[in-house]
Amino acid sequence: MTEPSTLPAQRAEPPAPPVVGHGALHDTARAHLTGHGGVLLTGPPGIGRTTLVSRLAADLAARGHRVLRCSPSPADRDTPFLGLIDLLTPVGDDTLAGLAPYERAVLESALLRSTPQPTPATASLGGRDALVLRIAVRKTLALLAADHPVLLVVDDAQWLDPPTAGVLRFLAAHGGPGPGPAVLAALHTGVPGHEEPYAGSVQPQDLCPQPVRRVPVPPLTAHEIADLLEAHDQPTWPRPLIARLHQASGGNPRTALELGAALDERVRTEGADPPHAEDPLPVPDSLRRPVLDRVAALPAGARRTLLTAAAAARPTVDLLRRAGCRQAPADVDTCVRRGLLQTGDHGVLRFPDPLTPLVLHADTPYDQLMDAHRALADAATDPVERAHHLARLTAGPDPAVAARLADAATAARRRGAPGTAARLGRLAADHTPVGESHADTDRRLTAAEDGLDAGDFDFARQLAHEVLGDADRPADRVRAWNIVIDSCGQAMAEISTVFHEAVRDAGRDPALLAPLHYRMSWREWMVGGSAARAHGHAVRAAALAARTGDRRTELMALTQQAALELFLGLPEAETTLAAALSAPHDAHAMAHHNGPLYLKHRFHLVHDELDEARAELRTLVYRLRQRGSADSLSQCLLGLAQVEIWRGRCRPALTIARQSLRIAEQAGLSQGPSWYGVSLAETAGGTLGQALAAAEAARRHSEDDDDRLFLPRALHAEGRIRLFGGQAHQAAELLRQAAESETAQGQQDPATRRWHADLAEALAGSGATDEAEAVIARARGQAERLGRPGVLATLARAAAVVSEARGEPGRAAAGFEDAAARLRAAGYPLEEARARVALGRVRRSLGDEVAAHAAFADALRIFTKAGARTWISVTRAERDRSGADDPLRLPETGSGSWSEGLSATERSVAARVAQGATNREIATGLMLSVKTVEAALTRAYRKLGVKSRVELTRTLMTRPTG
Repeated sequence: MTEPSTLPAQRAEPPAPPVVGHGALHDTARAHLTGHGGVLLTGPPGIGRTTLVSRLAADLAARGHRVLRCSPSPADRDTPFLGLIDLLTPVGDDTLAGLAPYERAVLESALLRSTPQPTPATASLGGRDALVLRIAVRKTLALLAADHPVLLVVDDAQWLDPPTAGVLRFLAAHGGPGPGPAVLAALHTGVPGHEEPYAGSVQPQDLCPQPVRRVPVPPLTAHEIADLLEAHDQPTWPRPLIARLHQASGGNPRTALELGAALDERVRTEGADPPHAEDPLPVPDSLRRPVLDRVAALPAGARRTLLTAAAAARPTVDLLRRAGCRQAPADVDTCVRRGLLQTGDHGVLRFPDPLTPLVLHADTPYDQLMDAHRALADAATDPVERAHHLARLTAGPDPAVAARLADAATAARRRGAPGTAARLGRLAADHTPVGESHADTDRRLTAAEDGLDAGDFDFARQLAHEVLGDADRPADRVRAWNIVIDSCGQAMAEISTVFHEAVRDAGRDPALLAPLHYRMSWREWMVGGSAARAHGHAVRAAALAARTGDRRTELMALTQQAALELFLGLPEAETTLAAALSAPHDAHAMAHHNGPLYLKHRFHLVHDELDEARAELRTLVYRLRQRGSADSLSQCLLGLAQVEIWRGRCRPALTIARQSLRIAEQAGLSQGPSWYGVSLAETAGGTLGQALAAAEAARRHSEDDDDRLFLPRALHAEGRIRLFGGQAHQAAELLRQAAESETAQGQQDPATRRWHADLAEALAGSGATDEAEAVIARARGQAERLGRPGVLATLARAAAVVSEARGEPGRAAAGFEDAAARLRAAGYPLEEARARVALGRVRRSLGDEVAAHAAFADALRIFTKAGARTWISVTRAERDRSGADDPLRLPETGSGSWSEGLSATERSVAARVAQGATNREIATGLMLSVKTVEAALTRAYRKLGVKSRVELTRTLMTRPTG
């Protein structure tokens, strides 16, 4: 069998399936593979490993990589060299012609392209021939890599035949000249909780060249599950149902798709409504049968104990023993060993596969299931657990059960479990007799408010509309309208008609009007874009609430009033905040992100009291993690991330910002604020590319929500990134938009939104120095009136940038020196380091290389301590442009020089490679894409006749520079 004599430029990758989620993981893996490393993706069946592999392969193929791929199956493991045959199928005879005759003969024999010679038996190549084969494969890949980098892809590596695995291990351990192939492998790690050890003689990580990165593929979030179902043309289910599909699937994409398809089929074929919260989800036989087989293999006693555990809300060994499972410890041990149970915190048992309890409920006879609930109700000492089982045992209205469920909801709320409280409250309402309509309404509204705290906005909104359909009392209706308003998050523009209806229902009742005016204050600021009008509503809300004794609304309105007075630069802001912080306190207001404790940290920030602000937020975050709403926790984490950035702690800031985003995604919150936080953290401690993507996402979400409060912040974030990337004109346009929006809203305190210095620097960089000076003058007047030294320090740096742009380097240098000292005194290390980078640049232009080097060194020290990755690269690139101590300073031309024949870009890239810079650092310093740097480096290799970075460095150091 002979292959075609030519190798196609690139074998077309199969169309990638719809991809949802795992964006950060994809980017991390791609960056690692681009550097010729190895990536090992691990995870259980259906988690998305193969989809991610296909996406990465297609992405790198589009970026110029030659992708060679194999996807072995269980039947392939005993067929020698089948994986190698699949990998090298696209390699034509013209490539193999570059091998020595014997090397080619051995390789073609292993690939079954020629009649096997008597010497090597392809099934058992050993000794010298095995080594010849491995060298031949290495040379073949090196020949392919001469024009394009090579990526080897091994999906389902656990089924790779041992001879091929041995070849790949040799390649990983013994790279040839030049960069070897990158390797992307995917490994099946078994069912969660029932993993089996890898049985191959070659460990999967040994297939990948160093540095190898093992990356577990995580489950999808509930939000991503919804996107996945939509991408596969499944119906748009209500959010509570999406949450159940997410929980039942454990975030496994394949399982979620099969559950969604079964649900869709039932609804379509039976014409039924989607299942309610307590109704079982349909489980298709493809998912159901493996679970039943594993359960059937248990002893009878262990099966009964497992069923009882599945019926319990928080099963423990003690609870199971009291519920009649006398051999509970031994039975649980058996289930744990077989991967059906795990022991979690405080001895609570959990199911590694969330389908197990679902299947057990569906396949257990009704009387046996009720016996289990009855036994658990008798055994439970916890009111929440007992109420859970009483609800299962009771069909229809029952006042005693309804009261027990309402009490259990109260207990769950006190424990900080609003989601459980919301579910129990809904059950209490469902069991309330028809004649008790007021109790039913109150329980539904309380459950809806618990749903808000849990971040389940669809659930809360559904209950509120149920009440609005039946209730006639104004107090109930206004309370329901408030829930509808609060459930919209940042997207208040979508519910403009709700306020009119709510005010009409409230009539002239001050107790009902107070919370409405508080919410109208937010609407005027977020949607109307007027802080002054918003302030009027906040003042009225606080006064009405004080008159009617509604302390919670009074505190929230006072907090809003203080925040607006701070923004408007009014002197009474501090007094208003003190009133909001004074006793008597309200627990809800004190733990809310719009409450006085959260606002207190922002007053610390305008006074440059960063440590105090951090302490306030950390205390609040700890409290919210114990018991609090998802919305408040996400917003407090966002504030904490920003404080950490200002304090020069970039890595923690990035982690915290991503936590904020994850909470917002999982809870279905408006994501604009969290993406804004991620953009700030990526700008400081990540990469400008990731930062820009996050800022664009923040802007998109804010525009979709018509959120005028966060939209200018998103524009500011994007403008800063453009400014740092050298795109001054684009940065100036974005920052102008942010400034116009904030100014139109009435901002008079430049410390509340610190865009002024960035705008002035962007304007100076784009040639608009007069406009830049006007921005600085106006902000300086406001900052001096209010006493804002941190703002004045950044404005001093911006003024120095203007001087530099006007060709006044001496004045600029003095300005940067002054700004750096003032920023250091105010406690802003990253801002200080920015001033020192600019100082180094100006000192260099003045010919003072010693002072320039010192300024760059100071900046690098600060940025390195802070973990500011992008700024480290930018500073190094700026420093290396000085040329004073650069042994590789580039000539324009020169006969016999190493740079002869290279383009300007190729010369710049080659010089920085020889100085030890990574491709990403070079891209940042030269304002190029990583892909452009890689292409320039490949061309430079070819023109200089070298095959590695080491050879390139040696060449540049030994050849004359012209």
